[in-house]
Amino acid sequence: MPYVDRQNRICGFLDIEENENSGKFLRRYFILDTQQGSLVWYMDNPQNLPVGTVCVGSLKLTYISKVSDATKLRPKAEFCFVINAGMRKFFLQANDQQDLVDWVNALNKATKITVPKLSDGQQNSENQKALPDVAGPKKQVSYKTEIIGGVPIVTQTQHEGGDGADRAEREAMQRSHSQLPYFLGRPAQDHNVIKSGYCVKQGAVMRNWKRRYFLLEENSMSYFKSDLEKEPLRMIPLKEVHKVQECKQSDIMMRDNLFEVVTTSRTFYIQADSPEEMHSWIKAVSGAIVAQRGPGRSAATRLKSEKL
Repeated sequence: MPYVDRQNRICGFLDIEENENSGKFLRRYFILDTQQGSLVWYMDNPQNLPVGTVCVGSLKLTYISKVSDATKLRPKAEFCFVINAGMRKFFLQANDQQDLVDWVNALNKATKITVPKLSDGQQNSENQKALPDVAGPKKQVSYKTEIIGGVPIVTQTQHEGGDGADRAEREAMQRSHSQLPYFLGRPAQDHNVIKSGYCVKQGAVMRNWKRRYFLLEENSMSYFKSDLEKEPLRMIPLKEVHKVQECKQSDIMMRDNLFEVVTTSRTFYIQADSPEEMHSWIKAVSGAIVAQRGPGRSAATRLKSEKL
């Protein structure tokens, strides 16, 4: 059930389909902040995450047109509701029927636009600000309209005034980008990305387990602190991988869905979120290795052939 925290924000756990039409719902911690005008979600309650952890995704309330029950649209997803935002629909799963009703009501209430009335003093100041524009000659300015995230953004294309005009144009462009209706983790990935997603990995020194974002490409497997980072914490060249398989020591390590990536210098122990996801990673990495080396060639045989 959603609750109100000390900052008067509505919070709670929901499952969200982050990748549109994927049918895969992920558990996230949501914060509805009406003061900031946004709905944000994290991997977990921010109180349990390291200081400075960024959100997984966010959605501006001004771009939400409607929030409604979606059990008929997604009959297989129990307690499902949908958020309509521009050209994108976000499907979420609540914990029960009452949780669904509470979230739908809270979101619809938060997205209602109200225009505050100006006091007399504010009205006079607004009129005074408008006087120079009325008195002065009207400048000829051209505009361009772009569709960004399904939302029309109008920006000026020509300015008068040299450097000041250039600065104004840059500011207008920055405003247009800041007005994107929603944000979801890492931007659109390159065509050579084979598989990506979060897993839990054991550290090499402290042997502690941390959640990392993994990215499998044609020639390497990398992991990042989060899907928002551009630079990986480490990149594992596939040419150094001897084998990838389900870990036989999972019972000893007290970890389910555990698989291992064995390289020439180290064995990486990685835990997936489910058995299906574990087998999917093993299949994807193995397939990438075969595609790179050719069938029936391990890292050891490849190195021997290179020496010869």
